[in-house]
Amino acid sequence: MIERKIKAPLKDALTDSPVVLLHGARQTGKSTLIQSLIEKEYDAEYITLDDSRFLSAAISNPGGFLESFDSNLAIDEVQRAPGLLPEIKKIVDKNRIPGKFILTGSANVLLVPKVAESLAGRVEILNLFPFSQNELNRSEFNLVDILFDEKIKLPGKSNKSKVLIDRIILGGYPEVQTRKTTERRNAWFNSYITSILQRDVRELSNIEGITQLPRLLSLFAARVGSLLNFAEFSRSSAIAQTTLKRYIALLQSAFLIYLLPAYSGNLSKRLIRTPKTYLYDTGLLSYLISADENRFTNDPSLWGAVVENFVLMELLKQISWCNKPLHIYYFRTSSGQEVDFVVERNDGYLIGIEVKATHSPRAEMFNGLKYLASEMGKKFVRGYLLYNGQEIVPFDKNLIAVPINSMWM
Repeated sequence: MIERKIKAPLKDALTDSPVVLLHGARQTGKSTLIQSLIEKEYDAEYITLDDSRFLSAAISNPGGFLESFDSNLAIDEVQRAPGLLPEIKKIVDKNRIPGKFILTGSANVLLVPKVAESLAGRVEILNLFPFSQNELNRSEFNLVDILFDEKIKLPGKSNKSKVLIDRIILGGYPEVQTRKTTERRNAWFNSYITSILQRDVRELSNIEGITQLPRLLSLFAARVGSLLNFAEFSRSSAIAQTTLKRYIALLQSAFLIYLLPAYSGNLSKRLIRTPKTYLYDTGLLSYLISADENRFTNDPSLWGAVVENFVLMELLKQISWCNKPLHIYYFRTSSGQEVDFVVERNDGYLIGIEVKATHSPRAEMFNGLKYLASEMGKKFVRGYLLYNGQEIVPFDKNLIAVPINSMWM
């Protein structure tokens, strides 16, 4: 079994938090991780609300259902019975026992206002993404752990890296890793999308026109890395903007699309505040746009956007288990200066990351990073150009070209 890097933060959370919520998309391995933890390291009873018997009992009498368990309790797919959460709040407020409840959810229940209020101040939240490349490679190295170091030391060149395009097309869902052919992987992705939209999204909100969601998801896939333009999406999908905003919130809740916020530091220039759109998994993304190696090779613009999506997700995965609280944004001014990603510490210090699918980094590719450095002054620690090559190339004291595969090698 592949070790999940979120396991260590999860165990730490259980030592002092009365409620721990592990959430993420379906089929990312939440149940497997929790069951493994219970078998070996965490004393609790496990139930899943995918079991209709438990689900019926939890919905009909949530308070009585919880009172029937004396031990610590792990509840899988808690979003299926949101009425449990106010009852969990009552139990925790009477007796704050660390590790009393461990919850998993395949929908972001915290986007529901009443649910978020029930858990506020009582829960530690952890995200489980599809496999990272570190996990698939069984690598102990995490790039985000050293990005802010005064003297950065990166792994050396390796000839054992799987071709980047293969990693992107395969993505990180555990089940997909076992599928040997493109046809079998596509069959899984097709069933996956259908099951999420027909069950999870419908449970989150009883909506009409659910058949529009697959097309809307495909539109997002075709526009990864672009600004979220509601008017343009509305025209392309023939969905009214008010309805569109609701649908987008549902796709976010199901961990299918990710909206990257704009950086809003104290800059003298006017910044773009609209979020940029991405998908949580590049395997799913490749399926939705029917992209294979041939298409990526012959469409550099598309390939560049997908590589950017891939790097963002790898950064988010590493941030989810790193030992420093970090936040990630994009940077763009109204005059056109931009940097793909800005990673900021809580003290305001930051690094900039530019992503290029090229094999040969050039000086002009650092222009956005230089602009960011000039605006941020001492808060700017370093700028990185992540590119599809094999060598680490310093372009200036604090500007370095780094191979993308350094994220997991």
